[in-house]
Amino acid sequence: MFNKNFIYENIKTLFYALIIAVVIRSLFIQPFYIPSSSMEPNLLIGDRLFVTKYSYGYSKHSFPFSPPLFKGRLFFSEPERGDVVVFKTPADNRTDYIKRLIGIPGDQIQFIDANLYLNKSEIIKSKLSKTKKVFCGKKSMDVFTFEEILPNKRKYISVYSKEFPFQNSNIFTVPKNHYFFLGDNRDCSKDSRFLSSVGYVHKDNLVGKAQFIFFSSDRSEGSIFYFWKWNKSLRIDRFFKRIR
Repeated sequence: MFNKNFIYENIKTLFYALIIAVVIRSLFIQPFYIPSSSMEPNLLIGDRLFVTKYSYGYSKHSFPFSPPLFKGRLFFSEPERGDVVVFKTPADNRTDYIKRLIGIPGDQIQFIDANLYLNKSEIIKSKLSKTKKVFCGKKSMDVFTFEEILPNKRKYISVYSKEFPFQNSNIFTVPKNHYFFLGDNRDCSKDSRFLSSVGYVHKDNLVGKAQFIFFSSDRSEGSIFYFWKWNKSLRIDRFFKRIR
């Protein structure tokens, strides 16, 4: 015979635990998984990271399934150029993307001879001595590696294909309340350059700021359940690595 009180107490405990988890995930911090190579070499496929939800305030996209609880953004705090941001892509307001914020409202962005310009000034980039390969999907790509410096002194690593396929663009003028994002893997990223699929991102679509990687594994070396392959599959050096 079942003890009704026992069942009731367990259901109540699970309910409270679910509510607490939803509150933490919606208001404070949420884990995300990196499924693509668009942010290499800074973020790798298999990285798991924490995103702070409170960094830019809250919109309906702060909550699971984006319920229309309210309009606009509450407690809004302006993001900064160089932030690595998770946002809902404007194409469907559902899919999570993660990119680097390059342009804020009113900025003009343009590529000229494969160089990035912000408000008609070329973004300073220094070629690093090492060249390397990064992934683009399942294929590897030879790239040049640069350190780029934004006007607010934020530094980060970007990579460009040695063939520099994205040479020139029209001027992108960021509308009011919108932002312009680029992937660090410049020639393997669907980002704000592609207006039909991503384009300018409204501030209400911001989900949160990426802060640090808490776990990373290389799935090409096998499942993490194959403990005898952990020496190859786990990227220990990336655990608790701060995202810059």
